[in-house]
Amino acid sequence: MASFAAIDFETANQRADSACAVGVTVVRDGAIVARSAQLLRPPSREFVFTHIHGLTWNDVREAPTFADFWPELRRQLDGLAFLAAHNAPFDRGVLAACCATHHLTPLPQPFACTVQIARSIWNIRPTRLPDVCRHLGIALRHHDAGSDAHACASIVLAALAAGWKPPAPRR
Repeated sequence: MASFAAIDFETANQRADSACAVGVTVVRDGAIVARSAQLLRPPSREFVFTHIHGLTWNDVREAPTFADFWPELRRQLDGLAFLAAHNAPFDRGVLAACCATHHLTPLPQPFACTVQIARSIWNIRPTRLPDVCRHLGIALRHHDAGSDAHACASIVLAALAAGWKPPAPRR
């Protein structure tokens, strides 16, 4: 069974590089082996999504920047076959933008999108994360990066059990 990580970012504002929290759940050989959540200090003090995730500049002003946290994030994700996210284009874009802003080399793993997985495996619609979690009986504190990442990993594990095939590694 493939080893992967589910990742979820919360952003402070409309800029893709404004990550203010990241959650990661690592799965190896079909079992969740690590869960983490980290507040991040974005490049700007502008917070417009506090009403979604509850985070403010005061919550993150002492947190590490994305660049400061990057070595730890790379360590967590090293050697995994793929990354998974709910609405993967968003999280892939945040990761790429944060790497670009801080002049870091992006991760090589392909992304799997649990929105697309839920639609193709279970025909779930609407496919918001709370809807998919409710359908599969997965606990969720929505817009908490750690909880969202754990839920996403649980969706992938359920899909793998249902016969879903993960993306092939990039060469």
